[in-house]
Amino acid sequence: MQTIAMAASFPSRSHTLFVPEIQSLGETISCFSLSVWQTFTAWCNSHLRKAGTQIENIEEDFRDGLKLMLLLEVISGERLAKPERGKMRVHKISNVNKALNFIASKGVKLVSIGAEEIVDGNAKMTLGMIWTIILRFAIQDISVEETSAKEGLLLWCQRKTAPYKNVNIQNFHISWKDGLGFCALIHRHRPELIDYGKLRKDDPMTNLNTAFDVAEKYLDIPKMLDAEDIVGTARPDEKAIMTYVSSFYHAFSGAQKAETAANRICKVLAVNQENEQLMEDYERLASDLLEWIRRTIPWLENRVPESTMHAMQQKLEDFRGYRRQHKPPKVQEKCQLEINFNTLQTKLRLSNRPAFMPSEGRMVSDISNAWGALEGAEKGYEEWLLNEIRRLERLDHLAEKFRQKAAIHEAWTEGKEGMLTKKDYEVASLSDIKALLKKHEAFESDLAAHQDRVEQIAAIAQELNELEYYDSPSVNARCQKICDQWDSLGAMTQKRSEALQKTEKLLETIDQLYLEFAKRAAPFNNWMEGAMEDLQDTFIVHTIEEIQGLSTAHEQFKATLPEADKERQAILGIHNEIAKIVQTYHVNMAGTNPYTTINPQEINAKWDKVRQLVPQRDQALIEEHARQQNNERLRRQFASQANIIGPWIQTKMEEIGRISIEMHGTLEDQLTHLRQYEKSIVNYKPKIDQLEGDHQQIQEALIFDNKHTNYTMEHIRVGWEQLLTTIARTINEIENQILTRDAKGISQEQLSEFRASFNHFDRDHSGTLGAEEFKACLISLGFDIANDAQVHTHTHTCHGALTLTTPLLGEAEFARIMSIVDPNRLGVVTFQAFIDFMSRETADTDTADQVMASFKVLAGDKNYILAEELRRELPPDQAEYCIARMAPYTGPDAVPGALDYMSFSTALYGESDL
Repeated sequence: MQTIAMAASFPSRSHTLFVPEIQSLGETISCFSLSVWQTFTAWCNSHLRKAGTQIENIEEDFRDGLKLMLLLEVISGERLAKPERGKMRVHKISNVNKALNFIASKGVKLVSIGAEEIVDGNAKMTLGMIWTIILRFAIQDISVEETSAKEGLLLWCQRKTAPYKNVNIQNFHISWKDGLGFCALIHRHRPELIDYGKLRKDDPMTNLNTAFDVAEKYLDIPKMLDAEDIVGTARPDEKAIMTYVSSFYHAFSGAQKAETAANRICKVLAVNQENEQLMEDYERLASDLLEWIRRTIPWLENRVPESTMHAMQQKLEDFRGYRRQHKPPKVQEKCQLEINFNTLQTKLRLSNRPAFMPSEGRMVSDISNAWGALEGAEKGYEEWLLNEIRRLERLDHLAEKFRQKAAIHEAWTEGKEGMLTKKDYEVASLSDIKALLKKHEAFESDLAAHQDRVEQIAAIAQELNELEYYDSPSVNARCQKICDQWDSLGAMTQKRSEALQKTEKLLETIDQLYLEFAKRAAPFNNWMEGAMEDLQDTFIVHTIEEIQGLSTAHEQFKATLPEADKERQAILGIHNEIAKIVQTYHVNMAGTNPYTTINPQEINAKWDKVRQLVPQRDQALIEEHARQQNNERLRRQFASQANIIGPWIQTKMEEIGRISIEMHGTLEDQLTHLRQYEKSIVNYKPKIDQLEGDHQQIQEALIFDNKHTNYTMEHIRVGWEQLLTTIARTINEIENQILTRDAKGISQEQLSEFRASFNHFDRDHSGTLGAEEFKACLISLGFDIANDAQVHTHTHTCHGALTLTTPLLGEAEFARIMSIVDPNRLGVVTFQAFIDFMSRETADTDTADQVMASFKVLAGDKNYILAEELRRELPPDQAEYCIARMAPYTGPDAVPGALDYMSFSTALYGESDL
């Protein structure tokens, strides 16, 4: 029930209107101006003339109630009780009461308005009654976006005049003084009636008269106000303006239907445009990612080795840069691409569009396969790099060792050929011959001692060849030269030995002391040379145990030095004894030992050299021991973190698996919980980065194994990437469920029931249902499985909130459902597919027929639509979108420029080609 009384204004958001009672004629004049009298009279006549009559004086002509009843019949379209035709006061009161009772029957409670006042010609009450009628039958039913009558009418005016310059409608008084508001309303709906571009804001009289004359002539809206009354008043009467404007609203109300139809089309087109943009974005991102993979794999598959350690280490550094800088963004792009694809498919399903099928070669599976090939090439490339670095390190060590041994041997052989080819024995005395013979025997002993060194040089050269050392030709040439020289020395030694033995019978004198010196000095000298060689020999180790073994061997060598020094003193003692004998007996020995070229000075020099090399070797072993200790520290440092991070990642993966199955609460709560969980995982990233830093230090130190952990950096990287991808996919699944719920109108209780049923039958917690499990789940939700011949329907209630009429499923029907939820025929049903299916069973969406009906409204019930009609009713971008995609209409009633909106509507929903 509505209560309406006399007032100068009325509330903005209530259908109940209160007008306080006015006690004097002065108050009446203040409440209803002269313009109101004129407006109300014109408004009444605009309706009464439909019945062939009119009024001249509003306070006199309604006194008998006859025209009042006639006015109510015209504006309501209903028949009132039969009026009294008598002229007496009682007859007039009876007729007015019938009119007032009819007004009250429409839900209006009249306050302070009685039949007697109307019959007596009370102007205040008569105008109040007319205002009540205008409010109830002309203004009350106006509503825009759930606003009150006054606000709805004002909002309608604002929207219709928004495109016009110099028009700013904020009220129903001064906003209309310049007349442009009335002209804008007419031009918006009937642009052919007014040339709006010629109107000026500073000429209100012309504007108002133009609007009122055009409205009366072409729109059947009587002139209710004079332009002079509006322009000459500081604040035009609000009731008069509202009454006049409401006539414009009703005259143009038919256009509202077109606006509603346009809004529906805009909504559908906006969804279609957004989906097309998402499809284009997916194709572009997929193409970019696949192109990057295509360029990267050949680089990772390149196995052409470098010849130097520096070049291979640069390759390793380039690979590290790829791992740290180039690959992580692509991992994110791949994950985001999958999320965008799933979101797009969900939006297409929710809007009844066909599923998106990427172009050939850009499916998600194609990207996954390409990514797998990339990671396979990446893993093989890293293993190859490390193996090549080990090989080159070994080669460098062997090459240096070869050069050292070759240099020592070449230094030893220098001059040996000249010595062996000398014919000094031909003119030597017997003692000289015997000396030469003994000297030659010592040389043969020395030569035999050098046999091992030559064999070592050849073995090293052979190994360098087998390992494909880049400078093998020069090594082979040098080795061949040494071997040829060695064979030559052997032949010449044999030849000289035979010559000395031939003359040995003639020579008997021999100096046993020189011989003794030579025999003992030669091996001692060889020992010192071997010691110097060993002390200068390079070494390479990878563990503390290996360096400890070298240190132990070195300590054992140092323990033999006292005995070696005794031997040196003994040899020097022999030389001193020879000198003493020569000095005592004046023996002519020419001052040299005929049996050896080794002299005490050389022995002392080499001994000093050995003593000098011992502390240097000590220092080298100490430094290497420190390096190996640091390597062991790096191994333990990496292992301590890897042994924590590896199990942590595995635990988080298991927790995510449980969360996705056992989630409780609303979807928003679950989404918030998962995002907090994702944040806690992302916050763990610094520890991964720290472990990457430790791993880099290990690789820079050339550490190739770690007995303290079973986790490699590759295991950690793969686990971390899988963890980030899994949590992102789980969040995306919840977001898609929210989209499904909001779009399909599914309650939280329904989703909870669907989740509970799905989890109950997902006994292996795999996140999917087999065909039989899915069938059992449907039965639990009210679907009944029967033979095809027994298919019928039954009703099922979910938690008392939703009533479904579900079919009994035959085998053929169940096979059809399986083709929907498992289009790839994998034999399993995911939770998202399950939710989509249940959503379609419980919700309704826009259809092609609805869109087609909306276009027909815009087209004025024609079977085609024109471009200018689309541009007038739709936003510019969506109007052009339709014009560009609509086919020409070819029906029998076609006109030039006609467009086929029917085929366009079906194409939006995948029922034909767009």
